Amino acid sequence: MHRQEESGEDIVIVGAGLAGLAAALGLHRKRVRSVVLESSPELRASGFAFATWPNAFRALDALGVGDEIRKLHLHIEGLRVMSSSTGEIATEVDFRHEFCCVRRDVLLQVLAAELPEGTIRYSSKIVSIDEHGDGAKILHLADGSALRAKALIGCDGINSVVARWLGLAKPSHSGRSATRGLARYPDGHGFPPKFLQFFGNGFRFGFMPCNDTDVYWFYTWSPSPDDDGVDESGARMKQYVLTKLRSSKVPAEALELVERSDNAPAAPLRFRPPLSLLFASVSKGNVCVAGDALHPMTPDLGQGGCAALEDGVVLARCLGEAILGGGGGGATGATEKERIESGLRRYVGIRRWRSIELIGTAYVVGLMQQSNNRIISFLREKVLSRVLAGRLVKMSDHDCGTLSS
Repeated sequence: MHRQEESGEDIVIVGAGLAGLAAALGLHRKRVRSVVLESSPELRASGFAFATWPNAFRALDALGVGDEIRKLHLHIEGLRVMSSSTGEIATEVDFRHEFCCVRRDVLLQVLAAELPEGTIRYSSKIVSIDEHGDGAKILHLADGSALRAKALIGCDGINSVVARWLGLAKPSHSGRSATRGLARYPDGHGFPPKFLQFFGNGFRFGFMPCNDTDVYWFYTWSPSPDDDGVDESGARMKQYVLTKLRSSKVPAEALELVERSDNAPAAPLRFRPPLSLLFASVSKGNVCVAGDALHPMTPDLGQGGCAALEDGVVLARCLGEAILGGGGGGATGATEKERIESGLRRYVGIRRWRSIELIGTAYVVGLMQQSNNRIISFLREKVLSRVLAGRLVKMSDHDCGTLSS
């Protein structure tokens, strides 16, 4: 098929997920135009919902949509961690900070609605990237067309084409898997605004309300040979979760959550080895990555989506100011190409260590929470549960800043 080259796009963002839309909206707030390429025909809301800690709300406030998200979701007042083997409360933490369980589809719709019409181009899947002699990137799409970009931002998830082009290490399998669901109660669920977690017996299960009618739940476990095939269909996975929960000290209302949900597809939990990011080329010239394309991590801190929003704000600030000639954009008289490259290097300098710390901490916390080792299990239930809960809160105490230096 003949490929048509299209010109005129300064900033091309690949992926209309949290990081991609946050970056696009941040640039729009700074009056810098971008185009977002999304491979699917519409916004995707995989994952159902995500924990939204104070660091995420700071990013949402910087983007100008924080109050709208607050109105649509309940404020979660605290965390209760319980043993699924004994039913005892291991620790309880009252949140003195902002925390919600935000529906992913709602947030994506709010972000997209703030963008100029035509910013998101759906059914636009990148299959390869070439480099033009002047440094511009030529993006070849699945439909045979091509797009020229002065700056390329990969927000295309854990299987990122852009991350692969940069040469970043492939995400590793953590040895654990997860499934998630959303239970709907049209007449109201009646659950208190609490985040409940159960651990032990080789799994971690938790749930919390998003609003008055929707409750999000998750289940993570380490598959064994006996579990072969349970994740081949959502229906089998749902029954597997119900069987495991019925054999544990989990309350009946938690079982009802799973029963009320649609079939629950499972996926392996993967992460990018944190040390691989120490010297990796997170940016190369006028190309960089953000969100899961940069820092895929296990969900044990509830920081994947939050970090993606942070990325979007920092990237928009650094790149926007560089393009407009503001702070951090390189020496006076620098060319546009030099300013773009300088802005992306500045972004990487801010986000590299934060990404390494989040990935590494999430991995360790996950191992400790799900370990069947008798010594770790004893310490977890008697001592470590409060330490781990405190770590969740500490990692959320981060401020990515505003859209201005």
